[in-house]
Amino acid sequence: MLALSSKFFGAAMIIYIVATLVYATFLAIKSEKIGSLATGTATLGLLIHTAALIVRTVASYRQGIGQPPFTNLYSSMVFFSWAIILTYLILEFKFKQKAIGVFVTPIAFILLAVTTLLSDQIEPLVPALQSNWLLSHVVTCFFGYAAFAVACGISIMYLVRIYYEERGAGQVGVLQILPSSELLDELAYKAIVIGFPFLTIGIITGAAWANYAWGTYWSWDPKETWSLITWFVYAAFLHARFAAGWKGKRTAVLSIVGFLFVLFTYLGVSWLLPGLHSYA
Repeated sequence: MLALSSKFFGAAMIIYIVATLVYATFLAIKSEKIGSLATGTATLGLLIHTAALIVRTVASYRQGIGQPPFTNLYSSMVFFSWAIILTYLILEFKFKQKAIGVFVTPIAFILLAVTTLLSDQIEPLVPALQSNWLLSHVVTCFFGYAAFAVACGISIMYLVRIYYEERGAGQVGVLQILPSSELLDELAYKAIVIGFPFLTIGIITGAAWANYAWGTYWSWDPKETWSLITWFVYAAFLHARFAAGWKGKRTAVLSIVGFLFVLFTYLGVSWLLPGLHSYA
């Protein structure tokens, strides 16, 4: 079953890059039919991706390990990729903005592409980490990360649009196919508003899990420290927006910087700063 789940992940990866191309085509010709095809392609990828996660979970139970599909680097990356597409499709359905897909679906594709370089084997967690806190901590953190990934994609679109606007390009070319700068700024803000509570809950449940596993709520492990730094970056984003009235280019840059912190917390810390979370 493990081989089957890997094949499903591979199929989802291919479908996501196809979805990216269809979204790009939609941007270029603004055809509603192409837009619907792009959404349908991304949804098909998500369904196959979901099936892969279910099959991997079943395989884990059949091996006697019995863990959800996000307990090592391979598993967490396929789950992170899945959460990004799910979050994006919810936002697309809510705000009716398909153009964002061309900047978000490649992120999910890249994450799945990286997993092809990793072992897909299911490994049991150490006994100290086998807890019901695992589900709430990891799921909330990854949904927070996913919302921040979507916000980053939107912020890149915003900066591209502003670049051409400032050079007086007029409503032609890139400016003709991208949503307005005001809408992109608002969508990036809303994505971060969605992601911030998830990250906050993830840090709180992680502290509770740490107390269960290691007997202390906070030990300044590198992953804990960088998670807190990332939280402060997005807290600064929201504070600057509410209290100082920041909008536009400054918040777009802060959104992108915040996602770089997310990536470092998720990948950089695991590879460069070994600690209690080195298994993740």
